[in-house]
Amino acid sequence: MKNIFGLLAFSVFLFCISSCKKAENKDFFEGGTPPSFSASTATVTLEPGSEANTAIVLKWTNPDYKFTTGLSSQDVTYTLEMDTLGANFNSSRKVTTVIAKDLSKSYTVGELNGILGNTMVLQLSPRRNYTLQLRVIASIGSSVKITSNVISFTTKPFAPPPKVAPPASGKLYITGSATPGGWMGSPAPELLSQKFTQVSSTLYVLSSIALTGGGSYLFVPLYGDWGAKYGGLGANNTNNVNGDDFHDNGGDLLAPAASGNYKITVDFQLGKFTVVKQ
Repeated sequence: MKNIFGLLAFSVFLFCISSCKKAENKDFFEGGTPPSFSASTATVTLEPGSEANTAIVLKWTNPDYKFTTGLSSQDVTYTLEMDTLGANFNSSRKVTTVIAKDLSKSYTVGELNGILGNTMVLQLSPRRNYTLQLRVIASIGSSVKITSNVISFTTKPFAPPPKVAPPASGKLYITGSATPGGWMGSPAPELLSQKFTQVSSTLYVLSSIALTGGGSYLFVPLYGDWGAKYGGLGANNTNNVNGDDFHDNGGDLLAPAASGNYKITVDFQLGKFTVVKQ
């Protein structure tokens, strides 16, 4: 009987030793090769009327991640970064695009021009040349990141179509319970004290208006006419009170909680408005 117990104990001991060795047989990252990154051109031509044409094609190689068990079979994620020359990919203008598996990315003239003008908000008037730098960062999940070489191209963006079509009237007004004039009637005479100044074809500014805290408002191209309006993207009064995105026929906009004088800027090019306390 003692022999049987002894054999059993020895078997359990061997099993534990074997399990520990298996647990120690982990898969460790041993290295990889930085992606080789290239572009189809170093000078990109952007001109109105050619928006559907291919502007640039970017290509990179697989980093061939190596682990102790051999080459990785896991899917690699690529993060494409674009920034202005000299910013070292640290500026507020930097654009990041996450790409799963693919080893290339192409942009049409319209896509690239829209990124430069509406996302990076580069100067469009007057037009000027820019040098953009790009790189690709490979990763598996959020770890073992490997960065490619940096490439660059030069181009001269033009003003892309505005995100929100500006008023055909060339005029813009504010109306609502948050304003001194309240909600406008239909029809109603033009209220000049609530009329914006047109700075450009897509930019309107109301330098100072007294807003009632917690009230609501909308932007309209014709005072006294509810045929068109501009408001928030979501439900009524769900916007950021200091500024947000807007669009045609949007919901009521909520004013800041504190009553007072505010400067309101409406940018149809970017589809954004701001409200700043004076």
